[in-house]
Amino acid sequence: MTRIVTAGVAVADFVFYLDEMPRLPEKYRARDAGITGGGCAANAAAAISRLGGDALLAARLGDDEVGTMIVSGLEADGVDCRLVRKFAGRRSSFSSVFVDREGERQIVNYRDTDLSMNADWLAAALPATFDAALADTRWPDGAAVLMRAARERGLPGVLDAEAPIREAQAAFELASHLAFSAQGLRDWAGHDDLGRGLAEAAQQTGKFVCVTDGARGVFWQQGTATGATAAYRIEAVDTLGAGDVWHGAFTLALAEGMEPEIAIRFASATAALKCTRHNGRAGYPTRKEVEQFVKEAMTCN
Repeated sequence: MTRIVTAGVAVADFVFYLDEMPRLPEKYRARDAGITGGGCAANAAAAISRLGGDALLAARLGDDEVGTMIVSGLEADGVDCRLVRKFAGRRSSFSSVFVDREGERQIVNYRDTDLSMNADWLAAALPATFDAALADTRWPDGAAVLMRAARERGLPGVLDAEAPIREAQAAFELASHLAFSAQGLRDWAGHDDLGRGLAEAAQQTGKFVCVTDGARGVFWQQGTATGATAAYRIEAVDTLGAGDVWHGAFTLALAEGMEPEIAIRFASATAALKCTRHNGRAGYPTRKEVEQFVKEAMTCN
């Protein structure tokens, strides 16, 4: 089984489904609601597990009820949480998430700023063997440790390049693949032209770089080679966690030996299928479901 180590944030999401996003300081009634796990690295790990990979998560939590809930949910999803460290007297991260009828989401997150960022312990705790690594920018120290470990082993090291990226500069420089969100690329480039920003990132880093841009698809560059993968046409009902699912699927595909452009297609199909479903991580697709979705999409085209 292909083993992927992810490092970053793990949270609990309190999700409220509304007809439209709140705009006034008033009371609103949700038409549905749920509690699910969240966080870039944690969601990616859950997606990897659902796709048949062996997912190992490194993260920091408080020793509170929220932290217990986060770990139990991840373990139920098949994620190995031996590298999840709890800190005494600290609070775990959680979010209120609003999802409208178009499937778009708005997130308000709480993070304990006194939760230790130190990752010195992680290097020694990593398994002797794994096949690829994925880190988000929410835990810069942990991301740097994991990206360095992947580089030393000659393995794919994917950085989920979400804003603020400058805080994770060490991991940014160590990663082999930089997968930006549109917001992340704008943050890094300092302007709104994604095409120019992607070219600048490729030129300045010499790495494989790509940017996910929702319904517009995914654009990539490596050296002077460029490409684009169109988004699958779907009726989105919930985009919460779609980017995290994409990063998890992309990293798993690289670890399995797929070329980056093929890995992008696989990841895009996985994320698209997730967007057609509610129920948080319960809606993350299996490998069989993704393969069937791609086959049907090809038939329709």
